[in-house]
Formats: sequence, C-alpha cells, structure tokens
Amino acid sequence: MATARDIAHPSGDRAVSYSIDNSPVATFHSPLSGRNSFMDNVILSKAAQKQLKPFNTEDIKILLLENVNQTGKDILTRQGYQVEALKTSLPEAQLIEKIRDVHVIGIRSKTKLTDKVLREAKNLLVVGCFCIGTNQVDLDYAAKHGIAVFNSPFANSRSVAELVIAEIITLARQLGDRSNEMHRGTWNKVSAKCWEIRGKTLGIVGYGHIGSQLSVLAEAMGMSVVYYDILTLMAIGSAKQVPTLDQLLEEADFVSLHVPETPETKAMISNKQFEQMKTGSYLINASRGTVVDIPALIKAMRANKIAGAALDVYPNEPAANGDYFNANLNTWGEDLRGLNNIILTPHIGGSTEEAQRAIGVEVAEALVRYINQGITFGSVNLPEITLRSLTLDEANHARIIYIHRNVPGVLRKVNEILAEHNVDKQITDSKGGIAYLMADISGIKTEDIKDIHDRLDSLTSRILTRVLY
Repeated sequence: MATARDIAHPSGDRAVSYSIDNSPVATFHSPLSGRNSFMDNVILSKAAQKQLKPFNTEDIKILLLENVNQTGKDILTRQGYQVEALKTSLPEAQLIEKIRDVHVIGIRSKTKLTDKVLREAKNLLVVGCFCIGTNQVDLDYAAKHGIAVFNSPFANSRSVAELVIAEIITLARQLGDRSNEMHRGTWNKVSAKCWEIRGKTLGIVGYGHIGSQLSVLAEAMGMSVVYYDILTLMAIGSAKQVPTLDQLLEEADFVSLHVPETPETKAMISNKQFEQMKTGSYLINASRGTVVDIPALIKAMRANKIAGAALDVYPNEPAANGDYFNANLNTWGEDLRGLNNIILTPHIGGSTEEAQRAIGVEVAEALVRYINQGITFGSVNLPEITLRSLTLDEANHARIIYIHRNVPGVLRKVNEILAEHNVDKQITDSKGGIAYLMADISGIKTEDIKDIHDRLDSLTSRILTRVLY
C-alpha cells in the first residue's frame, strides 16, 4: 500500500489524507445484521470489490468505550485500523483528551458526547452507538460538523421484549418478594393478589421494534394487547391501537413503556397518569429513565394504587459497575428499594450475548462502510446515501464526498468543479439544513485530487470534504 500523503487543509480545522489502495479486502458480513438485506445486494458484493480508503488503514484511530462486544472489535481490527477498547465510560475530562486524536468513537448508553466534547474532536468522522438510543449524542452539533452517527435500532429488540415478559410474570406472582423472603429464611406460601397473566390486558406505550415484538409474545401468553403511539401503526395479531394514552391507562392491567427520551416523553407517567391507571395495576419501564416520575411512582405504590413495578432505567445511572446506586445518585433511592413487589435491574434490557453480538456486527459494519466508502445508509443524523462499490476493473477512480449546508446554488458550484472530470455517477440528498453529496470520478490522476479537494473546500457552503481514492 502506498504511503498516505497528507494534504494541508486550508480552513485549518480538519486534515484529510489520501492513499492509493488497489487491494480488495473483504468486508465482514453476518446474517445477524438483519437491516443489511438491501445493502447486501448494493454494496457488499465481495467478488471484485475495490476498497476505498481515506488513509492507510493503520492510520485510522478508533476508540471503543463501555465494553463493546468482541464481534465489533474484530470487524474493525480486521480492517487494519488502530483499535483501543476500554471496558468503561470515561469522565468528561479524560474523554475530551482521548477524543482529540481519534477518527471513530464507539459508545453505548453511558458516554455523553455533548457539544463541549465534540468541539474538541477535530479529527472525528463518525460515531457508532452500539445500542438503540442516540440521545447521549448531540446529533445536531454532530451533523452541522459533518460527523455521522450510527446506531443499532433493531438488534436487541427481542432481548428487551423477553425481559418485559419475564417481569410481567414476576410481578403478577410476586416472585421477587417470595425469593427475597426465602433468602432471609422465611417460608411464606401465599396466593393472595397473585395472578395468571392469561386474560389480562397489556398496554404498550410505543409500538416500535420492541413494542411490536412484545405484543406478539404477550398474545402468545394469552394476554390481550392495546397500544398507544403518536403514529398510526398497523397492529400485529389481535392487538388494538387506542387513540389516547389516557384510554390505554384506563384499560390496561400492565403498562409497559417503550418510547424515546424527548421533551414530550419526560415524566409522561406522573401523578395524574397513576391516578388514571387501574387500582392494582403494574408498571414496567425499559425505555428511558426520564419517562417515569419516580417519586410519583413511590407515592402510588405506597397508596396501593400500583401493585408492582419493574424499572430497568433511571434518570441518573452510574458510569460503571459498583456500589454507586445510592442516595448520592438519586435522592429517592432508599425509598424505591424499600417498596414491595418492585423489580430493579441495572439497564440490562439489551444485555444478552445474542443482542450484543448482533449489535457489534451491525454497527461495526456501518462504520466500515462509512470510513471506507462514505456510505451513510443507517445514519441517524445525516442524509442516507449509498453508491455501489467500485470494482477492481475501475482503476483510477476517486469518490468525492461533500457535506455542506443546504443552501441555494451549491450544486451548481460543485458541478462546475467536477465538470472538468468524467463523473460516472453522482447522488445527493438533504436532511434539514444538511446535505450530503457523493460522486465517483473516473480517469482521475493523483495530482488532480488535491485540486478537487481544495476547490470544494473553499466553497462557503462546505462542512466537510473527503476524497476517497
């Protein structure tokens, strides 16, 4: 592989390097990565795929935090990237120090990539969230600075749905209390207020990937399912969509929450909602910790309005494993732990071997596609763009990537620059105020690359320019 040639960046905030690479390196693919079914046919043909690299692969620096699964590490390491993997998240000061030198960062739910942190990430190209949620990343800041963000919206859905089913049964039979009593040496065989779940009504708030899977499992257990979502969604099986959250709360024996963290969902279950729920009903939250008003839940359970609850997420969560779930973290911690029929788990909804392996594959493959080919399919904050992979038969090709502000006249100026070359294919799309353009140029000479880069970089609309050769 040729040595990377650094090209000075006129605007001073990012440097881009180029290298010629004619070596086909097969992209790792696994059937676990279900969302790639379309992409398999478009970009993952391995027979004669030409890998495009923005640097020598060993110059790509990747930081993985929070014990990302080994499958993801392996995929990235096989590409030749420099991969540093840590088992925990980092305090903000250490994170800022680390992120200054990396091109890629992989995180889970504890690491917070705020604008303050991202402002220091001068070389950062892409963020991989090895989880469902992306609320821990300032997506708007990232997009405005040309940093793509990917996640895994599907891979742990089954694991979360199975956990909720287990919690429904555990709450209905008071298994947590009986187990704790036995551990203390107390034999307490009772049937009062212990129920079968067959024939009961489950209310699902948020009928997305997890909510819909939960619906199928619950019906298989003999439950009736109603669901509420801000979108009108087709029901699976015999489930029924209700028009309001109020109606769901009034009908359901069990309420399970599966919504994102947004201003609209903050404390969406509070005193008023608990009053609307059936006396003796149950609440399960495996979504986001800010969705439930915990002091209101404590009040409702002490008043015997709510017969039991299962919480897997909390407003404030420890950054590492240990004896940190205490009053210093959440002032109501002792009151919550003192309740009967309460299941408290440490954000383990997606923590199964199967889910973490699938997430590792899905996100790592997305990162490789973006680094090597500029493909944004699956990005949560940039327009989703893909072009077919170049083949070994297409020598002397370059892929131009131009991320820019979506303002009038940009395409005309870009095409004036590219018009001097043979553009084989070109695609562009926008999302909000950000646009993403990719173009493949054939018959290009190495000395042309710097000229194209510098001219695109001089445009006032420019956010980030990459040339992959």
